[in-house]
Amino acid sequence: MRFTVSSTVLSAKLTALARVINSKNALPILGDFLFDVNDTQLNLTASDSENTMYTSVELAECDSNGRFAIGNHDLLEAVKGFSEQPITFDIDFQQNLVKISYQNGMFSLPIENADEYPVAQHVSDQATTIVIPNQILSDNINRSLFATAQDELRPVMNGIYFDLTPDYLAVVASDGHKLVRNKIYSIKSDQPAAFILPKKPATLLKNLLGKDGGDVIIRFDDRNAEIAFEEGTIQCRLIEGRYPNYNSVIPQNNPNQLTVDRVGLLSALRRVQPFANDSSNLIRFHVEDGTLQLDAEDYDFSKTATERMSCSYNGQPMSIGFKGSSFIEILGNFACSEVIIQLADPSRAGLVFPSEQPENQDVLMLMMPMLIND
Repeated sequence: MRFTVSSTVLSAKLTALARVINSKNALPILGDFLFDVNDTQLNLTASDSENTMYTSVELAECDSNGRFAIGNHDLLEAVKGFSEQPITFDIDFQQNLVKISYQNGMFSLPIENADEYPVAQHVSDQATTIVIPNQILSDNINRSLFATAQDELRPVMNGIYFDLTPDYLAVVASDGHKLVRNKIYSIKSDQPAAFILPKKPATLLKNLLGKDGGDVIIRFDDRNAEIAFEEGTIQCRLIEGRYPNYNSVIPQNNPNQLTVDRVGLLSALRRVQPFANDSSNLIRFHVEDGTLQLDAEDYDFSKTATERMSCSYNGQPMSIGFKGSSFIEILGNFACSEVIIQLADPSRAGLVFPSEQPENQDVLMLMMPMLIND
C-alpha cells in the first residue's frame, strides 16, 4: 500500500492526537497511532482506552486501502521538523514495515497489526444531544477547569458537570472550596439530562477548540460521551455518580457588594500573597468606606504585608479571610475589567461576578471563607 500526504497537515493532526496518548500504557499498542486508509482519506486514531480521538486527512495520492498501527513518538518527532512538502508512505504488510520518503531522504519504522487496536465503546442510540457553539464551549471549559478537584474519595468532583435543564445549560466545577457555575440560557431542554466530563477530555477540548465559530455536537448516555468538532471527534468514558446539589451551597442573599478593578486586585493579591503563611495561604480582606485592604502575615518568619486600594462598596464594614492562591485563580479566569464581590458575613461564602455578563450567560464564582483571628 502506498499513499502521499501533506507533511504540515499530518504533523498538526498527529500533534493534536498525541495529547491523548499516555506515557505508560497497559496495552503497548495504545502507544501507537492507528492509520486507516479509505479511498482518498486517511483516518487517524489515538487512545488511552478511556479517551479516544479521531481525525482525518485528505490524501494527495493513494493506491489501495488498509490499516496499520505505528509508534507515536518516533513518527511525530520525524514529521515535526518538515517544511511543507509531500511525504509518501510505502507499507509492507509482509515485513510489518513502513518506509516514509520525503524531498531529501527517507526513514523506515515498524508497524503493528491494526486488528489488535482496541475499539472504543460508542454511545447508545438513546443518547442525549447538545449542540453548543465552539466559542461558548471553549470559554466555559477555560473558566471552569481550574475549579475541578483531585479527590480520590469523591471522583465526581474531579470533572466538569454539564446540567441540562428546561431553562438553561449549567456548566459547573467545584473542589469543595471554590465553585464555578456558568448558565447558558440559549441551550435548554424539556428533558433534563446531565453528565460529568473528566478532566483529561476537558483539557483536550480546551487545547483543541478553535476560535473560528462552528458548532460542537455532544452526544452522551449514562457511561460515554461523543464530542464532535471541526478538527475531529473525541469519545470518552464519563465519570459515574451523582454530582452534589451545587445550587444549595450558593447563598441567595449577600447584601454587602464590592466593585473593584479586576487587574488591580489581581496584582495586589500577587504582591501580598508571598507574605502569607505557607500552610494556610490566608489573606484578610477588610473593606469599608470605599477602601479594600489586603493583609497577609506569617509570624513564624516575621513576615507581614498590607496593601490598600480604592473600590466601590455598599455594605457594612467587614473583615473576611480567603485563600490567596484560590482567589488569584478566580480573578485570572475572568476577562472583564471589573468584578463584583458579594459578601454576607465572615462565615459565609463570597460570590464573584463579572461586571458585564457574556451574552445569554450568567457566570458566577464562589469562594469559601477561612477563619481569621481578630
